[in-house]
Amino acid sequence: MLSERRLQVLRAIVQDYVGTEEPVGSKALTERHSLGVSPATVRNDMAALEDEGYIAQPHTSAGRIPTDKGYRLFVDKLAGVKPMTAPERRAIQNFLEGAVDLDDVVARTVRLLAQLTRQVAVVQYPSLTRSTVRHVELLALAPARLMLVLITDTGRVEQRVVDCPAPFGEASLADLRARLNSRVANRRFADVPSLVEDLPEAFEHEDRGTVSTVLSTLLETLVEENEERLMIGGTANLTRFGHDFPLTIRPVLEALEEQVVLLKLLGEAQDPGVTVRIGHENAHEGLNSTSVVSVGYGSGGEAVAKLGVVGPTRMDYPGTMGAVRAVARYVGQILAES
Repeated sequence: MLSERRLQVLRAIVQDYVGTEEPVGSKALTERHSLGVSPATVRNDMAALEDEGYIAQPHTSAGRIPTDKGYRLFVDKLAGVKPMTAPERRAIQNFLEGAVDLDDVVARTVRLLAQLTRQVAVVQYPSLTRSTVRHVELLALAPARLMLVLITDTGRVEQRVVDCPAPFGEASLADLRARLNSRVANRRFADVPSLVEDLPEAFEHEDRGTVSTVLSTLLETLVEENEERLMIGGTANLTRFGHDFPLTIRPVLEALEEQVVLLKLLGEAQDPGVTVRIGHENAHEGLNSTSVVSVGYGSGGEAVAKLGVVGPTRMDYPGTMGAVRAVARYVGQILAES
């Protein structure tokens, strides 16, 4: 275990390096921070921190920089989440409240996160599998063709055209719409199959084929494999940190293009808390020089998806964690009210 004083020294090194982009020396630390000890003592503490792998000497200068292990300890023990100011919270709320639909909510969230953190923002669309049915609409397009519209509690709208085996009258359509919604509205997607399995038996024999076709289309919509969608923004922000990437920024950009990589980075949506993955904790080699800060969002206190940012390990962790958490909270409120 590190002593309290050495933890203070580590905190000061992280803060100074993030702020100045320059390796930190003992003289600068004693001048900028009230550590209550001499530069010689600070040098000894820095030597101990280096021996234990929390800081490293990047070249022959006297300065030190935090390692992944140092940042990890800083995030876990030394960094509180920096709360947003009242004007910042109002700005977030006003910016997101103008959204007209789910796509607009996600697009605005990406832009806002990228602007607030000056990093790359990634937002996952709400997952269908963790959603609740708000309403099912059925519209006649032709005597034997319908439009099925599924609306979820997260504001997601899925549309499918249904080709019926026989013409389906307006009265039968209204009856199916009413019966369907009475069974599935405000129910979890996972519960829907068992709730509708005997529905065709409630209709006349000549209509049962169409009812079964509509139900098949609905159930296919609930379990589609391509539901995992992402939006990414602010990639140009990485060019501001060129010297933070040891060789080239290219591996980072290539990794960010792979949706599967980003979904793994964000992690499972069931975990609602703020998660920070630092440097080599990211399994993808191209992202070993980055940190990922992510959090779950959703309505009713349950995470239905994740959002977060990707940036260099030399990151303002308290500020970034605070921004990501605040934005997620407001997105959840908007989904709950939509």
